[in-house]
Amino acid sequence: MSNFVSPKTVLISFTELYYKECLMQYRALFRFYAELNDFLPDKKKHLHFQYAFNGTPAIKDAIEALGIPHTEVALILVNGKQADFSYHLQHEDQVSVYPVFTSLDISSVTTIPKQPLPDVKFICDVHLGKLARHLRMLGLDTLYQNDYTDKLIVRLALEENRCILTKDMAILKNKSVIHGCFIRSNQTIEQVRELMNRLDLSSSIHPFSRCLKCNGLIVSTEKASISDHLKPKTKQYYHEFFRCQNCNGVYWKGSHYQKMMNSIEHYRK
Repeated sequence: MSNFVSPKTVLISFTELYYKECLMQYRALFRFYAELNDFLPDKKKHLHFQYAFNGTPAIKDAIEALGIPHTEVALILVNGKQADFSYHLQHEDQVSVYPVFTSLDISSVTTIPKQPLPDVKFICDVHLGKLARHLRMLGLDTLYQNDYTDKLIVRLALEENRCILTKDMAILKNKSVIHGCFIRSNQTIEQVRELMNRLDLSSSIHPFSRCLKCNGLIVSTEKASISDHLKPKTKQYYHEFFRCQNCNGVYWKGSHYQKMMNSIEHYRK
């Protein structure tokens, strides 16, 4: 009896072996720390849990499959050793994932590359118009328009080195995005406090230096130069005025000024 095995038979055998390998399910042990647990279901919060996978996926893909945007991650340890997003998950790996730190410099520890954000600059998605106005009130450079598309937000963030503020995790999971923050709260005041605490923004506040409408810089202006645009009572009772260098909007310390100052002091605490 012949022992000859045709090339076709060998090809089929190797193909079957390959697909069996791809379909074989492996497991790794994950643990997420601090606010990263906000993205997890209750049964996985603050616990070690198993993650099943096939093949050898990049750890970045595994983390995002579990619901964590890569922009929220600052440090990954695999079996006690540092790893970056390109690491490929192996069977029985033990993975610890840590969030972005604000008061602790871990640049000498983490291997996850992050381009520096030299200035505090933001761009808000279409759901965060009120947050954008509050950040501008604090003097923080914040882009926002209610017709921004996700694609445009990502492009502007990259071109101008801005941090994306969003309630849409899909934007933060875009592989091109470098700096981003997922906004947890639905209340504007809490959103501001959330950012203040997370990004340690207290030293970056310069109240009333930006236009609430367009984000342009505000400068002092002579009353005579804008008197034709003022209502009679405003012209009578107010004498200090400011103008936006971009849209020419005029500002003065009117009836809402003290309320706004109280909000700013509240944010500083």
